[in-house]
Amino acid sequence: MTSPQSYIRKNIRLECSHTVFFTRDSFSTKNDTLSEILQPKREGNRTKTLVFVDEGIMDGNPNLLEHISSYFRSREDRINLVCPPKFIKGGEPAKNDWGLVEYIWELLNKHGMCRHSYVVVIGGGASLDLVGFAASTAHRGVRLVRFPTTTLSQGDGGVGVKNGVNYFGKKNWVGTFAVPDAVVNDFSFLHGLPKTQKRAGYVEAIKVALIRDRSFFEFIEENAEQLSSFEEKTLEQVIRKSAALHLDHIASSGDPFEKGSARPLDFGHWVAHKLEQLSDFKICHGDAVAIGLAVDLTYASKVGLVKPKTTQRILSLLTKLGFPLYSNLLHEVTEDGKQVILEGLEEFREHLGGELTITLIQGVGEGIEVHAMDREAILTSVDELQSLHPSLTN
Repeated sequence: MTSPQSYIRKNIRLECSHTVFFTRDSFSTKNDTLSEILQPKREGNRTKTLVFVDEGIMDGNPNLLEHISSYFRSREDRINLVCPPKFIKGGEPAKNDWGLVEYIWELLNKHGMCRHSYVVVIGGGASLDLVGFAASTAHRGVRLVRFPTTTLSQGDGGVGVKNGVNYFGKKNWVGTFAVPDAVVNDFSFLHGLPKTQKRAGYVEAIKVALIRDRSFFEFIEENAEQLSSFEEKTLEQVIRKSAALHLDHIASSGDPFEKGSARPLDFGHWVAHKLEQLSDFKICHGDAVAIGLAVDLTYASKVGLVKPKTTQRILSLLTKLGFPLYSNLLHEVTEDGKQVILEGLEEFREHLGGELTITLIQGVGEGIEVHAMDREAILTSVDELQSLHPSLTN
């Protein structure tokens, strides 16, 4: 006989506004984008603001700190920059350093930052993840403004709602979902990037096009030559459209915080995340995703989901844009002879919980979810890539 019980259940609706601005020269005193975001909620108040800058972007932006300081001085009647901008390490290895999270918390505490204060972070995807995690956990959420400074972060991760740091040697094992108060995609940050960083955002654009938008894939394909030479207008068009498609998915999927088992925007990423881990994050995310797409596309053609000529068409585009399609780490084995890359499948499932859900495609612009993958077919796909493509030097 069951025990009597009672309960109260209410549906809680969370309405969130998610805004991505596109601009140039954000810290010119003539640009009001940021000051409008930071506008005090009450007359006579000054918005407390703390700025973090990825130290890796300074070579390409040597006058940035001076411009930030001038910008806030010109608006000091409304905005209180509580201290000079603080440098933080960038790149994926920074997300392995828990001490950096504590450093950010200490600064937030020292300057009395509250839930109505703003943290502004300027940098690549890893620094956005790191500072975003610290901000979202302080006081259960200090307001956040992101300034992504790479093609990868402007077109993908920087416009998302995830924050995280690495733990137990696993990517983003600790993290939060939190909608930033604003994202400012300032195209002026992109044009001083090294070629590898400029190129990196293309792969996430191709990924989202493959699962959602055939015409966008065709645009990238038709403009591959201009993209290879980093023609400014075409590059910006691709990043803007990539950001729009990622944002549209987050807003319309019905599962922005990934409560289910699917993660369609992570097409190619179960391999990518494992490769990054195996390389101790020496393989950059863009290259890792390209290799991950190559594995999944080759697999999809082997199991009959997509035509081989479609797979070849996509791999040719990735090659034309300068991406690697194979790394020797795909063939790394454990002491008892098991393929290490296959561990990525279970780690991917574990990260979400529930059943394994992998996004593949059955045509350009046609994503499909599968709940099992043939491990032998995966390994055969990896062997095929090894025979056809040189290994990325790790």
